[in-house]
Amino acid sequence: MVKEVQLRIQLKEEKITDILLKKAAHHLNIKPSTISGVKILRKSIDARKPQIYFNYKVAIYINEPLPETSEYQFEYKDVSTAKEVHIIGFGPAGMYAALRCIELGFKPIVLERGKNVQDRRRDLKAINQDHFVNEDSNYCFGEGGAGTYSDGKLYTRSLKRGDVRRIFENLVFHGATEQILADAHPHIGTNKLPKIIEAIRETILSHGGEIHFEARVTDFIIKNNKIKAIQLLNGAEMTVNSVILATGHSARDIYELLHKKDIAIKAKSFAMGVRVEHPQHIIDAIQYHCDGKRDELLPAAAYSLVQQVNERGVYSFCMCPGGFIVPAATANGEVVVNGMSPSRRNNLYANSGIVVELNIDKDFAKYEKFGPLKGLEFQKDLERLAFTSGGRSQTAPAQRLTDFVEGNLSADLNSTSYQPGLKSAPLHSLLPKIIGSRLRKGFEAFGQKMHGYYTSEANIVGVESRTSSPVNIPRKDNLEHPEIEGLFPCGEGGGYAGGIVSAAMDGERCAEAAVANL
Repeated sequence: MVKEVQLRIQLKEEKITDILLKKAAHHLNIKPSTISGVKILRKSIDARKPQIYFNYKVAIYINEPLPETSEYQFEYKDVSTAKEVHIIGFGPAGMYAALRCIELGFKPIVLERGKNVQDRRRDLKAINQDHFVNEDSNYCFGEGGAGTYSDGKLYTRSLKRGDVRRIFENLVFHGATEQILADAHPHIGTNKLPKIIEAIRETILSHGGEIHFEARVTDFIIKNNKIKAIQLLNGAEMTVNSVILATGHSARDIYELLHKKDIAIKAKSFAMGVRVEHPQHIIDAIQYHCDGKRDELLPAAAYSLVQQVNERGVYSFCMCPGGFIVPAATANGEVVVNGMSPSRRNNLYANSGIVVELNIDKDFAKYEKFGPLKGLEFQKDLERLAFTSGGRSQTAPAQRLTDFVEGNLSADLNSTSYQPGLKSAPLHSLLPKIIGSRLRKGFEAFGQKMHGYYTSEANIVGVESRTSSPVNIPRKDNLEHPEIEGLFPCGEGGGYAGGIVSAAMDGERCAEAAVANL
């Protein structure tokens, strides 16, 4: 017999051996000896009050063993001689599209502009230490996409777009810890993601798929409104049948190529702002009601904040507890910041994007001449502004949080996790008013919601500009582009995802659509 129950465990009780088994037996009024196993289905922390609880949803196995196998089985076939599907981009969308093609009996041929996960490391080091950006190999481009060197957060609201559990199980199949199946807000960690990415690559190659690194697509050959071939930077041309376009939200050359070829794209609303970085102990004290060091059983505390300011949402984005800020530019002459965390989230700082919703129909009057690329051009200008105000390197412009809100240039800055370094700059006056004025009011409101959040011990760092794509590549109900037969826009680059899990789910859906008529 198996019974599912909800259990609440006090923080001090969490340290007791077999506490779940004991609590379950008491809850069900049975002897502990009759319970053969307890499987954690869901775990979350309730820290709303000083008495902290762990909330568990568990399956209690009574007089029967726990199952040893997953509820999902991934059966990959030999597709070395099967029909081909070309996939441009090898981030979460492209990876899961390739895996799904193999399951369905089709051969994925992946074209990735960047390098493999190991070779990317040298280019990331060059950004951090030498302030040089390789436009094809950086924190956004390369094997695994932006997801490889990220926090690996797996939380998604896109529950209606696919099977979230299946995505998680596949990550476990490729080496992720089973803990992600139970945590309410699961994450993998930037230190563990590369090994998982390598395992996914091995699955694809060992079953007959192909992955070509340093293979940037520069043109589409289209005849009679059907994609016939793709051209690479090295001059090679590949004949194609179905193409899944999974290039990510930073592949600006793809948007510009589509626009140049009069292939329909649309400007899309998105959000931009800054990163805010606090010492982690401040966030811990606020969230866990503690003085000094948090309890060893508690993870680095996170937060989620939102405030309406002048008819626009101001909200936290990609919050990284125990993490660090990284340079996410994809070209020299721009500064972009993002955040990530290791699996243990044991760094001294907490950082989060704090961004402002931008309305593509109301906020870009000066950029109308760029048509569907107006949001993209605005984004570029803000990143160039960050580059010049930061000292014309990957050093980022920054300000103490209180100085930003109060309109003062910071005489000095707090220590930071951002390796290229910070330069004091008057971000309160440099940021466009539609962003800066709302951020200032938003931070004041956040300080009222989280007492201690509004502090001179926090820095804001500019700019957080790559939250999502400023361009949408349209598609029909069958996920095909409305004008180009055989072209399937996918994932964050198409405007259909907002993170690892939603991109992976969209990759699977696009794979199913791409093979439907082959």
